[in-house]
Amino acid sequence: MYSKILQFPKDFAWGTATASYQIEGGVKEGGRVPSIWDTFSHTPHKIEDGKTGDVAVDHFHRFPEDIALMKQFGLKHYRLSLAWPRIIVDEKGTIEPRGLAFYDHLIDALLEAGITPYVTLYHWDLPQYLQDIGGWENRKTVDAFLRYAEVAVQHFSDRVENWMTFNEPWVASFCGNLNGAHAPGKKDVPVALQVAHHMLLAHGKVVRIIKDIAPKAKVGIVQNLAWVEPATQKDEDILAAVRWDGAYNRWFTDPVFNGSYPEDMVSYFGNHMPVMQESDVEAMAAPIDFLGVNYYTRRLVAYDSQDQFIEAKQTYRAYVPRAEFEEFEVWPEGLYKVLTSVKEKYGDIPIYISENGTTLKDVVSADGCVHDPSRVAYLHDHFSAVHQAIAEGCDIRGYFVWSLLDNYEWGFGFSKRFGIVYVDYEDDLRRIPKDSAYFLAGVARTNTVKVQSL
Repeated sequence: MYSKILQFPKDFAWGTATASYQIEGGVKEGGRVPSIWDTFSHTPHKIEDGKTGDVAVDHFHRFPEDIALMKQFGLKHYRLSLAWPRIIVDEKGTIEPRGLAFYDHLIDALLEAGITPYVTLYHWDLPQYLQDIGGWENRKTVDAFLRYAEVAVQHFSDRVENWMTFNEPWVASFCGNLNGAHAPGKKDVPVALQVAHHMLLAHGKVVRIIKDIAPKAKVGIVQNLAWVEPATQKDEDILAAVRWDGAYNRWFTDPVFNGSYPEDMVSYFGNHMPVMQESDVEAMAAPIDFLGVNYYTRRLVAYDSQDQFIEAKQTYRAYVPRAEFEEFEVWPEGLYKVLTSVKEKYGDIPIYISENGTTLKDVVSADGCVHDPSRVAYLHDHFSAVHQAIAEGCDIRGYFVWSLLDNYEWGFGFSKRFGIVYVDYEDDLRRIPKDSAYFLAGVARTNTVKVQSL
């Protein structure tokens, strides 16, 4: 055995990512109004551990401490999201100066620490006042989003160059409106497709707004993409896998890059297709500067006649390890395959790995440290998979590990830990860096990953 050093490109952006509702807390401070996640998390039996994000991990008050941790570990890039309900507080479009001021302080502190902010405009916390008029089902919400985005970009573009319009629109649309696992908790196929359409439309429209306000800005969208394979070589499983890829991958990438929904899925959805205007197709395909790829798992798919959406279900190989986060196979090859398939389908679009990470049942050891060797191995292998994609010509610009902190994991509450920094929920939310934080620090410092070769 000998060690081989994988060298990443110069100026490769190593960092971490978070989302506003998952970490900020302070839900009634600074003029913030309720979001759909406030409503959903306060609804009985919606969250696994019954907890809410009212306090989360108190980043609202403790962001200087969290920025100091990033600086300590030499992480010079940070992906965050703005909370729409902190900035625009009613349907009339009223601006809350205290919300802008909070993000002024946060962004200025990042820059002072030598950390470049990458800002996501929508990471699922839709203001409740918009859900009250139909949320993303209602085309008025597209206009409201454009108003919010215009305010944010005008205010912050002097310090923020990198903008991400939406995080994972398939999760926001399908998990929130098809299977009811996320806010607003609906279960309706036509509604889910309409919500997805309006999000993609809002994305395309806001790209042009950002470019008009800040011509030098870099703008992209974040898609969660999975490598999809049939469970067997039976025709019915192969077709089920094609439908799964169509509904969960291509339905969200084809409009952005090709200016159209995939024909096979248009035919399949039939009367469930969303209502749209003729100009929508062109609007959705506004040119972007990069694609954010969130990758967590492969999807091994089999035919399922009981599934009322695409007649498909996810299955597993008994010999493939799975993360503590229930359905996620630990399969770094899938990340490599996703990246090379994006290049094959859509060309040489620059890509950021905007999220990747895993959950473990982390504990504080007797030595006061948090040892997470499985997460270190997970990150090592996924970093290596990205290096392989780069070696084969994929234009990968950076890698944001999910997540900086243990946090409020949506429908799971605080029962899942994704962070490279442990948050002690029983002891004043104190932060304890895990071994994975030190590992990432070493990778970021050297811009290399060491692998063992035969």
